This record gives sequence, structure tokens and C-alpha cells, in this order.
Amino acid sequence: MEQFLRTELLLGKDKMSKLQSARVAVIGLGAVGSFALEALARSGVGSFLLVDSDKIQITNINRQLFALHSTLGKLKTETAKERVLDINPQCKIETMPVFVNSDNLASVFAGKPDIAIDAIDSFSPKVRLLEYCVKNNIPVISSMGAALKTDPSAIKISDLFETHHCRLAERLRGELRKCGIKSGIMCVFSEQPAQGRPIYPENLPEGTEQFEKTSVKILGSLNTITGIFGLNIANLAIQKITETPGK
Repeated sequence: MEQFLRTELLLGKDKMSKLQSARVAVIGLGAVGSFALEALARSGVGSFLLVDSDKIQITNINRQLFALHSTLGKLKTETAKERVLDINPQCKIETMPVFVNSDNLASVFAGKPDIAIDAIDSFSPKVRLLEYCVKNNIPVISSMGAALKTDPSAIKISDLFETHHCRLAERLRGELRKCGIKSGIMCVFSEQPAQGRPIYPENLPEGTEQFEKTSVKILGSLNTITGIFGLNIANLAIQKITETPGK
């Protein structure tokens, strides 16, 4: 396709063909996931599984690509699907508006993807998702916390078990070791200490959406940082797909 000419010029026809035949599962379509999906769609990935149970809220607009005033209240999965098809009408897309947990992971991954992107925030589901992928030989790239970060130069890429200065990664390692997992999960993280503090619902200003009022806590974030997280994940996925023998 002519729209992917410049990607093909850089990567070559064989690698472009691998991208077009690849199926990528993006779990979590918020700040990080939206940027990762956008980059992969614009790179020519031919098939996606999009998983997220949330609807778009006005407080998403500061950092999520799918969040616009025109999309408020819509399912993230459907809005993401529409956007990807507008980028590449020939793309094949399956959507699952569900909250990932240990009970539905088998059905989520019934059609095994070539690679999975973990862009979810909830800790226990994140552990179960990573455990499932590793134990079922599904390559996975995971996003650590991008909230409360401001320094793009502190964003790094490594195996989850080789990260540092990241509290989420530390907690994940502890839980995954209990499952017998000690390596093999690439991730994007920030070594910058947290900037600022969470705000709790009772301290939010009058008129804040009920969506935020029902959160456990609210973390400040910048789209510049979440975007870099997502783009780094997408680049890792492109490398993994194009370097897989026989793909």
C-alpha cells in the first residue's frame, strides 16, 4: 500500500510484510496504550485485538489520543477501532470491552496474538496478565507507571527484572517470582522519582466528574511522558515482529 511506502523504504519488503501479517493485542487503551496503538497502526500492523472496558471521560483528554469532546461517553474500544480503520481501512480489528482478570484471560487470548502490549494500571490484573503471557509463550511488552513523571530523559527500556527506581516494577517482580517467573518481560519504565503527590477523591474540586470521584486516588500525568512510553513500546513491538524468524 502506498501509505506505508516510507516505512517499507526503511525496513524493507520482508519486514513490511511481517508487520502487515502480524496480530497485536493491546490491553488497555488509555494514555500509554493509545499512543502505542496509533504508532503500530501507522506502521502497517495488519490485525489488532483491542481490550478495554472503559468509556471516554473528559479527564482523559489531557493524555489519551482517543479522548476528544466528540468522543466523550463512547467505549474506548470502539473509538480506537474507528480511528485505526481511518488510518488503515484494510486493518482487521477485534474488540473486547472487558476488564481483564484471571477469569477471562483464556478467552481474551483464545486467538493467540503474535505479541501483547500490557498498558493497564490495575496491579492484580497486571500480574495475572503478565503471568498468563509468559506461561503461554505469548511475547509481551509491559508499561510501568508513567504518572507523576516529568523527565523524558529518565524513560528507559529493560527486562522487568532489571529495572531500578520503579516501585511498580519492584512490586510486580515480587509477585511474578511467586509464580516462578524471573525474566523475559520487556518493559518501559522511568527511573525518575515520583513528582508531586496523588489527590484523593474527597479533595477534588466541586464539579469534577463522578468518574474521578469514584477513583481510589488520582495521579497527575503529562501526555508528553505517556506518549513516549507508548511510542517506545510500539518500537519494541515492531522490532520483535520484524526480527521473528519465519514470521
